[in-house]
Amino acid sequence: MLVRLPGVYPAQHDTWALVGALKQVTLGPDSRVLDLCAGSGVLSVCAAKQGAGRVTAVDVSRRAFATTWINARLHRRSVRVVRGDLTEPVRGERFDLVVSNPPYVPAEAAGLPHSGIARSWNAGTDGRAVLDRICVQVPDVLNAGGVLLLVQSALSGIEKSQTMLEERGLRVDVVSRVEVPFGPVLAARRDMLAQRGVIGPGQRSEELVVLRAVK
Repeated sequence: MLVRLPGVYPAQHDTWALVGALKQVTLGPDSRVLDLCAGSGVLSVCAAKQGAGRVTAVDVSRRAFATTWINARLHRRSVRVVRGDLTEPVRGERFDLVVSNPPYVPAEAAGLPHSGIARSWNAGTDGRAVLDRICVQVPDVLNAGGVLLLVQSALSGIEKSQTMLEERGLRVDVVSRVEVPFGPVLAARRDMLAQRGVIGPGQRSEELVVLRAVK
């Protein structure tokens, strides 16, 4: 069971794709895990259940902070929950695994919302306002041999994420692909995305991928 306060991103197809990839990682008492854009804390709880010795969850949202804290305690798992902007609160720390389900949906405007549930999916006009920052910042908090598991939509540029991570010295593979129908957010933006050439005429689904990047 998971609690979710109003305004916090619900676990969906992208969450479960990332959970599937996370379950393929061997974690032990010495493993340090960072969950970026933690949302409801599903991934943090999953990593703790797999035996990670130290799990840190970061989210900029106060409600996500509270939701993750509650869910960790409901599941009797030890998770350090920190409110802040991506890796800023853990600067100087190093992790063996970073998992992230960030906002990646192309929006009408370039600016990011400062509140509300749209904050968990709106990511600028190209969907990369947060993805680009993750690709730049995460290598600095990974141990040698550390792994990043990152989920995103093909609509927001898989190849760009791969290229950016490779430029930072990581080896990148796609470990999961799943085709899912547009949810309410993308369905409402279908005309906009078609006009921009992001999707084809009549397209009603998107591909979600999980990238595995090793330092």
